[in-house]
Amino acid sequence: MRVIETIPHESITIQIFKMNEKFIVKFEAGPMEQAFKFDNDQIKSIEKLKEIINAEFIENVRKRFNEMYLQLQNSTKTLN
Repeated sequence: MRVIETIPHESITIQIFKMNEKFIVKFEAGPMEQAFKFDNDQIKSIEKLKEIINAEFIENVRKRFNEMYLQLQNSTKTLN
């Protein structure tokens, strides 16, 4: 798996990988990550993939990160 592109963002690390006829888009924020896989049969180019990974898509990822963070906080608060 190799990084082929990085999409700049102020609070989320966004990297695009290429592996086994798939594009993998990985989002990282703090201790959490999300990954989406796209078959080359569906997405033929990095440009088309970047059209999908638009502001709305990234905002939905950010919201999911917030939910994940809250879940993490709630599940670990009993440990302290």
